[in-house]
Formats: sequence, structure tokens, C-alpha cells
Amino acid sequence: MVLDIRSLRMFCHLATSLHFGQTSSAMHVSAPTLSRTIQRLEEEVGDALFSRDNRRVALTDAGQKFLLFAQRVLLDWQDLEHQLSAEHQALSGQIHIYCSVTASYSFLYDLLNDFRHQHPGVDIKLSTGDPADALDWVKEGTADISITAKPDKLSSGLVFQKLGDAPLQMVGPIVPCQVSQQLATDDIDWEQLQYILPERGLARTRLDKWCKSLGFKPQVHAEVSGHEAIVSMVALGLGVGPVPLPVLKNSPLRSNIRVLQLPKSFGPFEVGLCSSKRGLQDPKVAAFWALAKATP
Repeated sequence: MVLDIRSLRMFCHLATSLHFGQTSSAMHVSAPTLSRTIQRLEEEVGDALFSRDNRRVALTDAGQKFLLFAQRVLLDWQDLEHQLSAEHQALSGQIHIYCSVTASYSFLYDLLNDFRHQHPGVDIKLSTGDPADALDWVKEGTADISITAKPDKLSSGLVFQKLGDAPLQMVGPIVPCQVSQQLATDDIDWEQLQYILPERGLARTRLDKWCKSLGFKPQVHAEVSGHEAIVSMVALGLGVGPVPLPVLKNSPLRSNIRVLQLPKSFGPFEVGLCSSKRGLQDPKVAAFWALAKATP
């Protein structure tokens, strides 16, 4: 059996996402290439790793066993890379960082600038996307470090280092519309509003808990990926929605929306670096982590 590291990484990502489209996009390969890779692995293993039809993808029993094997191989490979890298005085190789577009310039820009000056031999790969995926990218080993909101409960294998606060704000439209009329009162009826919400992630969890604490279930007009899209839809007058303050400050549409006064806050919303404990054994990751820790 001949297995290559990239194929194992594609398999592990698909085993988590259970979505060929998401995995092909995340791994930067075409859907046919991903399908051929999985088919080749299944031929080498001698059994089906996934059961799939027009509606769903699921791991088979053989797939579950192969996933444990693949994860062990990838961790051993990562350890070998770290050991070989540590033999050189000057850091070299690549560090992979995942974050949202807003985080890339509101939290990451200065860190990357300093890191490049201190470690010019290290190549930086930056992937941007939905902040709700940030923890999964680290858990799966797809990224070394992600910038993410601190979850209410952090997995035991992960570590978090705060970079700053990013309070969650509720925003509404300024444009004349039904929603702005509903907001033009000192006693807003929150239950009657339409909400633009992230599909998942900490902001969605906080909003759901907030609505529950006020005794109602939100009327969801739309669910979107990422917070930037919430600002756009709110600015159009389609509803209200929760947005982290850095997204609001950096949005080109900030003059088209306003921050609403809430009867109670969403709770603390911290943003920082996330890595796996094992990942910090990589000198490159450790150097980036130490730089962030020393930055005021």
C-alpha cells in the first residue's frame, strides 16, 4: 500500500466535513480530483471508506478505522517535520494561518509584519473564510494557527491566547423601511423583528441564548456565512443582526447601519490565537505564538 500525505489530509478533512464541495474548496483541489483520491484510497484499503448518495455522505465502519490510522500517520509526519526543522538554527518551512477577512487586517497584519522581519525564512500561508470554521481547521491539522473568538468551552487538545476584545453588537438599518420603523421606539419589541444570523459559530450561539433569556425564538429572515454579509443585509433593511465590533468598524457600509441599545448584553466576546498543544511543538508555531504573547 502506498499512501501519500496529501491524500490522507484530504481524507481526514472529508471525514470531518462529510461534504465533497467543502473539502475540495478547503484543500484547493477540484471535485473530480478529490473523488479520484478517495476512490484510490478505497482501492488500496480494499473497502469502501464512505457511503454516499444524492443527499448525504457518511463514514463506513472501515472509514472510521482508517480515520484513526490516517490521523496517527499525519501526527507522526508532523512530529518528523518539527524534529527536522529544529535541527536548523534559522527557522524555515511554512506556517499556515486561518482567519476571517476582517481578522486578517484588524488583528493579524502587525503580527505578520513583525514575524516576517524576525523569521524571513518562514513562508506564510494565509487562508480566509467563515470564522465558524476556525477551530475545525486547527483540530483537523489543516492550519497551524487560527484567529477565532474564544468558545465558551475549549477542547482539551487546544490552547487559546487572547489578542483583544471584540464585543458583539446588534445592528439595525438606517434606510427607511419596516425594520427601521420598528426600531424607532424606546421600547423595541425584539420578538417581532426579523433577524439576519450566522449559520453557526459563537455569535449564533450567543444570539440564540440571548433570545431565550428574553423569552422568545428569533424570526430568522436569512442565515449567512461570515459576519460581513450580515452588515450588507442589515444595511439593505432586511432585518437586524449580531456583528463583532471589528467587523462593524472596518465595514464600508458602517454609515448605513446603527448599533442598537440592548436590554442585556451578549456577554464577553474575546478574539485570539488558537492552536493545538501538539502544534506548539513546531518551532515556527511556537515562535509566532511567543511573538503574539509579547505584543501589547
